[in-house]
Amino acid sequence: MDRRAFLKSAVGAGALATAGGLATPAISQRVAARTLRFVPQADLANFDPIWTTSDVVRNASALVWDRLYGLDAKLQLQRQMVEAEEVSADGLTWTFRLRPGLKFHDGEPVLAKDVVASLARWSVRDSMGQRIRAIQDELAAADDRTFRWHLKRPFPKMVLALGKLPTPFACIMPARIASADPFKQISEYVGSGPMRFVRNEWVPGAKAVFEKFADYAPRQEPASWLAGGKRMMVDRIVWTVIADPGTAAAALQNGEVDWWEYPIPDLIPVLRKNRNLMVDIADPLGSFGSIRMNHLHPPFNDVRARRAILMAVNQEDFMRAFLDDDSLWKPMHGVFTPGTPLYNDEGGEVFKGPRDIEGAKRLLAGGGYSGQPVTCLIAQDLPFVKAWGDVLVDLLKRLGMAVDFVATDWGTVTARRAQKAPPGQGGWNVFVNWFPGGAYMDPTANAIRANGEEAWFGWPNSPQVEAEIAAWLDAISLDDEKAIARRLNQAALDHVVFAPLGFFVRHQAWRRNVTGIVPGPLPFFWGVRKTA
Repeated sequence: MDRRAFLKSAVGAGALATAGGLATPAISQRVAARTLRFVPQADLANFDPIWTTSDVVRNASALVWDRLYGLDAKLQLQRQMVEAEEVSADGLTWTFRLRPGLKFHDGEPVLAKDVVASLARWSVRDSMGQRIRAIQDELAAADDRTFRWHLKRPFPKMVLALGKLPTPFACIMPARIASADPFKQISEYVGSGPMRFVRNEWVPGAKAVFEKFADYAPRQEPASWLAGGKRMMVDRIVWTVIADPGTAAAALQNGEVDWWEYPIPDLIPVLRKNRNLMVDIADPLGSFGSIRMNHLHPPFNDVRARRAILMAVNQEDFMRAFLDDDSLWKPMHGVFTPGTPLYNDEGGEVFKGPRDIEGAKRLLAGGGYSGQPVTCLIAQDLPFVKAWGDVLVDLLKRLGMAVDFVATDWGTVTARRAQKAPPGQGGWNVFVNWFPGGAYMDPTANAIRANGEEAWFGWPNSPQVEAEIAAWLDAISLDDEKAIARRLNQAALDHVVFAPLGFFVRHQAWRRNVTGIVPGPLPFFWGVRKTA
């Protein structure tokens, strides 16, 4: 379908005919005003914030599982479940006390033993958690509301580890659930957050439902991003998965949904013309695209093959495949979020100047590539990922690579990318992905880690990258952190932990009868009101 025909279908009265199940039931205005209908960026295909780093899981998890600390809109960490913390003079013992009145959705109180079990599971999968485990002497409950973390050497960024934005985040579960194998998905979703997950209404691929948790005790401070008092103004939040953007646009305009997380850029002018809608930038910290290569198997187990991709990538080709408006994106020559204190382009010369396809071909050959199929995972249900995937496949072919193009959905990509098996046996070689800017302001981001088998999907192994991350974690001053970040950027690009595709921002859209929506790195549902 060409763009003109697509836009016509997006606003046509018949567009909803394909969206079975979206018809608004005959319910009272009062009840309708207590239900917020949301179109997420992708399907909630699985729901375990420790097992996966998917953004859609992170966003849902923020409703269900509360955190010990929360990041506010000033990028400062504030106490959330924690009432107070104390660190010993030698920096080796951290003591935390939970605030009173915390309850799980099953009615049980949140106890220190639950926190201990949750942190134990989280620390196996998370990059900062792994750092703490390496120097851990003991993590134990002192009483029902107090737990202590005894270390073998100081870890000055403990609070950052427990409250950071990137997934896996330190979500608190009942001990009976948190005792599960961190490499296997949980099947019971009980938290202590402001909303509970309605498991029996979950239809993967179609919808997910959350209900207000009556016993949630919000903090007294005003809400600010993931910090402060998370007060829910609606009783139910229904996530409706609508893969087709034209159908989602029609549903929003007709009042059958209330809030669309990420409309595609082609539809923004149409939505802005509707007087019943609001359109704004969703997240000022933006996102960036990336190519993630599998370091375990040929051809990308050889750094020359990975560098060939950097040499050939034209970020403009990728960004313009999805964005017509050049004001919404900019080049990115590093691994940190542009515009944040640690961003730098040390080692980014490879992105500057004309692209060298012939040089990239020579590097590939030097790295041992000899025509074997390269398995490329591309999600078709995310328009920007699909667009980037098309550009990537074309690029690989121009480099003379045989492409095994696996066109699938994002849920399948997130499951298959966890497989370490060879590409011909259920594994993969490369996929395109995006990272939220708020998660890449510092080296705590999982995809920067290069600790081999324990690293994020792709499993890069670079002692130099790891040494610089360790140095940053021990740094005290911002000047020292910036100097380390420059060295780290160089090492990460030399090793090619991932290939950045460019920084961009996206819009969100909602109906005017919904208020309280604020821009940020994920949808914040607390404080959001709806009138009939």
